[in-house]
Amino acid sequence: MAETITFFVDKLSNLAVQEASLFGGVEGQISLLRNELEWISLFLEEATATRTDDDRRLKLWMNQIRESAYDAEDVIDEFIVGLEHKRQRRLQNLKFLRLLLPTCVIFADKLPLVHELDGRIREINVKIEKILANKSRYCVENPMMPSGAWSSSSPNEVVTWGEKRLPIIEEADVVGMKDEAEAVKQMLLSNGELMRGVVAIVGMGGLGKTTLAKKVYNDPNVNRHFQCRALVYVSQVYTIRELLMGIANNVMRETDHMRNMGENQLGNEVCKYLEQRRYLIVLDDVWSIQVWKGLCSYLPESKESRVLITTRNQQIALDAYAKLYQLRHLGEKESWELFLKKTFPTSSRSTISHVVCPAELEDVGKKITRKCKGLPLAIVVSGGLLSRKEKTPSSWEKILRSMEWHLSQGIESCMGILALSYKDLPYFLKSCFLYCGVFPEDCEIEASKLIQMWIAEGFVQARGEETVEEDVGEDYLEELIHRSMIQVVKRKWDRRVKSCRIHDLLRDLAISKAKDSKFFEVHGNIIFAYPFNPRRLISHDSQNISQHLHNCHRLRSLICSIHLPQVNFWSFLRSAKLLTVLNLTLTANPNLQRPEMKLPKEIGEFIHLKYFRFSSSEKTRFPRSIGRLINLETLDLRDNFLLDIPFSIWKLHQLRHLYLGRLTHLRQSILELRCFSSHLGIDKMTNLQTLYVGQEQWLVRRDLSKLTQLRKLSFRGANMRRNSSYELIFPSNLVKLILNYCRSEQEDPMLTLGNLPNLRALKLINDAYIGEEITCSYGGFSRLEFLKLSGLTNLKKLIVEEGALPSLKTLKISSCHQMEKLLHQLQKLKSLQQVNLVDMNPRLIEEIEDTEGEEFDKIRLITSISSIIQRLMEA
Repeated sequence: MAETITFFVDKLSNLAVQEASLFGGVEGQISLLRNELEWISLFLEEATATRTDDDRRLKLWMNQIRESAYDAEDVIDEFIVGLEHKRQRRLQNLKFLRLLLPTCVIFADKLPLVHELDGRIREINVKIEKILANKSRYCVENPMMPSGAWSSSSPNEVVTWGEKRLPIIEEADVVGMKDEAEAVKQMLLSNGELMRGVVAIVGMGGLGKTTLAKKVYNDPNVNRHFQCRALVYVSQVYTIRELLMGIANNVMRETDHMRNMGENQLGNEVCKYLEQRRYLIVLDDVWSIQVWKGLCSYLPESKESRVLITTRNQQIALDAYAKLYQLRHLGEKESWELFLKKTFPTSSRSTISHVVCPAELEDVGKKITRKCKGLPLAIVVSGGLLSRKEKTPSSWEKILRSMEWHLSQGIESCMGILALSYKDLPYFLKSCFLYCGVFPEDCEIEASKLIQMWIAEGFVQARGEETVEEDVGEDYLEELIHRSMIQVVKRKWDRRVKSCRIHDLLRDLAISKAKDSKFFEVHGNIIFAYPFNPRRLISHDSQNISQHLHNCHRLRSLICSIHLPQVNFWSFLRSAKLLTVLNLTLTANPNLQRPEMKLPKEIGEFIHLKYFRFSSSEKTRFPRSIGRLINLETLDLRDNFLLDIPFSIWKLHQLRHLYLGRLTHLRQSILELRCFSSHLGIDKMTNLQTLYVGQEQWLVRRDLSKLTQLRKLSFRGANMRRNSSYELIFPSNLVKLILNYCRSEQEDPMLTLGNLPNLRALKLINDAYIGEEITCSYGGFSRLEFLKLSGLTNLKKLIVEEGALPSLKTLKISSCHQMEKLLHQLQKLKSLQQVNLVDMNPRLIEEIEDTEGEEFDKIRLITSISSIIQRLMEA
């Protein structure tokens, strides 16, 4: 609640600074509004931290204040939309002078809009004044709950990524699961069943079913026993085709052909691949027996293969004829050990089991632990909460009294404890946490996508001129992880979060709190008999969402998946002009051939749009009006079958993250090339931080050195040869580079790339280079920490000169079948910590495993070898 108003006040202040003349003669009323809201925001930060959920008077008063702030934001954004329409109309009426006219709106055009704005802001100020008067009239005060003072941290107090922080206890470190993991492992590895067998882990939400399944799945013995493995999250909303695609992505190399297959064809492809292999498939969070019935025919009766199911419903396990493992609650000793791990994190894994609680805290700590009823999720969240508090008896007693208060209100034990941790979040993290509820249940959330959406929504503010919002967003995410509100799924090479997920119970909490504060609405939970005008609308599997969008003029965010055809879906564009986030996934029957889909030109009217992700299984054509999305910061078009994008995309100079699919065509006329090629192009998009491109034509403006903000670059098919028309000049600030299908053959790319001073991660994949040798020269790659070589079919040698790659920590090489020697080159890499070899030449593997010598033993200790192709090699 307080965060909503705080974000709007920040927005008003930024507008006042950036657009000094924007509001004309309305500055006084705008200033009055901003000052009033600043005081209200401070009051609400304290009120939301200390109020009880059943204080109806305070809740009503806060809701009215929030609605007034929303009204003010809508009025100002509608004013900005009106100004942009005036500017566009003026330019349309004078097309022949378009290049000479200023882009601003003259005062005569602006005057009626300013007059209307003045009247509406005055009305809102009067309304807020009356609401404030009601606070005293109806004795709405700031109630004090037995919890004492809660967190009131500012955004600047979040620990930054660069600061030293104790490692977080990941899910795999949960106590009390050693015996459980061993029991489930034996059920999977036993030789009692020669054909496919099913094992089920059964238990209530929060008991750690997923944690146990992942612990077993990642066990080295399990890894060695099964020739291929897949872990797929199912949850309540699924399709059999999606689950099959999840299995295929894990065990096979995904192709464009597979992505366009129907369920039967894809299922047969998966079945054919698995039938000659010993496989393990983990189906996590199964709610319906129909999941097993739909998949079992595609999972062949291969020798000693296993399917591991996790479910809350024992009947599902029985119907699947599974061996049952009933997960129990933690005992008192195990609960206490887990509590200590979370409350007193240590910097050394070897000392975790020896953590000792101060004597003066032990009694109250054990009382807190007993309140969690042996539920690991509740213990982990409680421990995460206390890890941020003072280690004093009085501080812990306050937490205990708060837990007792919550449980006395009749709230289910675990949910009450989780709500307590939500209440303890600083105001600027509450919106970030609630936003995690917009993703589907059990969804693996891409961290960069989540942070980009937070930024678009205005939840993240840069700390001064030196810090970019994306870095602050990463700090916010790490803070939520540290508090155990979000779980890490994968980490990147530099230990930053790659993907995360939110536990089902925490997601339920987020959705409940979001509904209560009108933060967002989930389409399936809406009662349409009441007035329906949400600010954020979420719909993951809706067949009839179109009919509910025509009155959504306040809509700021739309996140939805739609099955085509949807009649009049795009008609809602006429009313939802204030969209900030648009995340659309359009799917159709892959067996039906459909004509090219054209997005309507009205999409260009979303001038407030900052985040736009579009995914479609159909060929799609974007209109020229996309160039009018002047505030767009993220454009994500990766997951599409075929896209046709107009030349006007180069007008989006505020873009920070641009993701283009492999089959994305740039549409440009001869007139556009003649008139605009000198001042429009990729090298003019100087705010870009991330660039993923899939075809050479996107790099026709090839001097990328002007993109001084660019950190991540991935391209496919562009030629790196000198004297080539597509020769690339890389920016010196580049941190991560991915080259894919470049088929460079005349020159070793390492000669150029080794000179990039800030490069820390490099991937050469799928014949990015088709020569036989690559050389890392003396002094080259001074900061490179991660190197991946994959699918370089002609590569025979990796040569490392002395003094090259001094910082390299991780080397991954896969499917480079011509490479026969490597060990002596690895000796020269003094900082190397991890080597992964996948699907490599048996002679290279033999060299690694059999060469004797103490210096080679050290290399073997850090080397993992998997999925070796056993084939005869020609002498």
